[in-house]
Amino acid sequence: MELKIIKTEADYRSYLNEVERLALADPSPDSAEGMRLDVLALLVEEYEKTRFKFETPSPIEAIQFRMHEQGLRQADLVPYFGSRSRVSEVLAGKRPLTVQMIRELSTGLGISADVLVGDSTPVESEPAAGSADVDWDRLPVKEMERHGYFSDVSKQSGRTLSELARDFVTSILPKNEGFPVLARQGLRGDAVTPKSRYGLLAWKARVLHVARKRRANVRLPSYSPDAINPAFLTQVVHLSWHKNGPRLACELIEGKGVPVVIEPHLAGTQLDGAAFLDQDGVPVIGLTLRFDRVDHFWFTLLHELAHVAKHLSNPGDAFLDRLEDSDATEALEIEANRIARDALIPRAAWRRSEVVSAPSRERILQFAGEQMIHPAIVAGRVRRESGNFRVFSELLGMNEVRSQFPEISFE
Repeated sequence: MELKIIKTEADYRSYLNEVERLALADPSPDSAEGMRLDVLALLVEEYEKTRFKFETPSPIEAIQFRMHEQGLRQADLVPYFGSRSRVSEVLAGKRPLTVQMIRELSTGLGISADVLVGDSTPVESEPAAGSADVDWDRLPVKEMERHGYFSDVSKQSGRTLSELARDFVTSILPKNEGFPVLARQGLRGDAVTPKSRYGLLAWKARVLHVARKRRANVRLPSYSPDAINPAFLTQVVHLSWHKNGPRLACELIEGKGVPVVIEPHLAGTQLDGAAFLDQDGVPVIGLTLRFDRVDHFWFTLLHELAHVAKHLSNPGDAFLDRLEDSDATEALEIEANRIARDALIPRAAWRRSEVVSAPSRERILQFAGEQMIHPAIVAGRVRRESGNFRVFSELLGMNEVRSQFPEISFE
């Protein structure tokens, strides 16, 4: 059978039969049949993606859906629209979206720009009413102090926490990175919401601060853009086989010149991980370990490595991610999920495994051993794909990650 793009239901059924036949034969991935199985699987997957078409929601429906999903009120959308009245007018259909509004909503809420444009042409951006300054009192200053954010900031008598927070943030981030510029500086990801912005601003400054100190004190090697490649991702994943794999993985990545900073999330941010490109072009990975689970650690780490390898291009770029039980809506987040998923468990091996069709504790342990990865990675994949988050909890590696970083306080 000559392989080609699937266009008919008959071809689809024929390819499925061929996939099943090859999967049962379990060919070596490097053999001709193994490579044919991989190509067949990709063709089938692409056909299935386009097989069912759904009506695209209107821009207003898309915004309202995201508001409902994230528990946002109209007041929470003011940073994207510029004023309360504009929010009301747009949601009521009385005012069209401007180009600037579409950019802000697409970046900040992860709504596709194509959906926001809809069938109409957006109007040009309206003149800005004035650049809003950071309201330093809205930063989580007490929590920042508790986590030691101000330890390197001069504490002159009589200075308030808000002043310390201002000096800390402005000493790390460029002057043009104030609020609401957060939505205009390449900041994106599922963790970015109006409610979380001040916490994310503080957390980002903290991670970059720690990363810069580490680069200066430890003298990490220079970063090369081609350092984070598929072979390296596989090398990182196989460290999960070791008991202290998370620690070893962070050290291996830093050996490529990419600082990995463990910094607890701030209240209200629901942040799992982030990838930044610092002003000098060096990528930085931040992890919160919000969930102390082995499976969650490895997926988050590989997701951020995917951003480093594929998506960071301009100084100031940042991806802040909330990955637990969250379906990605943006193309780059979907791609990072795919890269992480395929790096953790090769696609062909997963399709051939009985774990997919008949998961059990014994099969999970056996498959993990064959792939030389932690069983938590396999159990987490089963739970995610089945939608049943009550099974195999004992294999997830609960409370086994934070203990490997005793120097970090998570209280």
